[in-house]
Amino acid sequence: MRKKQYNYYRDQLLSFEEGDFEWMTLGYVTKKWYSGGTPTAGKPEFYEGGNIPWLRTQEVKFSDVSETEVFITPAALKNSSAKWIPENCVIIAISGATAGRSAINKIPLTTNQHCGCLEIDDKKALYRYVFHWVSFNYENIKALGQGARGDLNSTIIKNFRLPVPYANEPEKSLVEQARIVAILDKFDTLTTSLQEGLPREIELRQKQYEYYRELLLSFPQFPSSGGVPEGRGGS
Repeated sequence: MRKKQYNYYRDQLLSFEEGDFEWMTLGYVTKKWYSGGTPTAGKPEFYEGGNIPWLRTQEVKFSDVSETEVFITPAALKNSSAKWIPENCVIIAISGATAGRSAINKIPLTTNQHCGCLEIDDKKALYRYVFHWVSFNYENIKALGQGARGDLNSTIIKNFRLPVPYANEPEKSLVEQARIVAILDKFDTLTTSLQEGLPREIELRQKQYEYYRELLLSFPQFPSSGGVPEGRGGS
């Protein structure tokens, strides 16, 4: 129910009255586009003991990224197309089954070649506003994929349009974007908390129930001689 409520308000907040916004491309609000690369697999010097976060598309899940499952070494960075990406970029998976998914990196990191990263120009748009918009349009972006794998590329992504409120008044535009982001972030936090917290809470309550049930239904055994104690039953 909370997810449906979140989707409803997101739809309302990202739908503008005519004249209150202008359609701009993602390229217009982007300062720089970053691509990634994959260091040669099977080379221990590229992975063992690495401390450089390296993001793969399966970790792009419409959320903030504060850590990665895999790390690479400086040698891997030097000998591959992987490159450092500044924090707070809008990351979009551009290849395969995950194409169209988005995330925000809360730490500087590197990615594989199946991720495209938009460093947003903060004078034109808020990165979280852009993130909410591309997340909202996941299916539309995914549908633009080409070839058997449905791959996206920088041209497709940067040509995708988003509504910029009060585009001719930058300060007013950023204030309105911030208002929208604040509301959507609250709903996002709530739904994430429910999705992650409720199963754990249910599990704890189930264990608590089983513990007390065992205590309450554990009685001293009857004497070994058998029979029913006097006055405790029988006809």
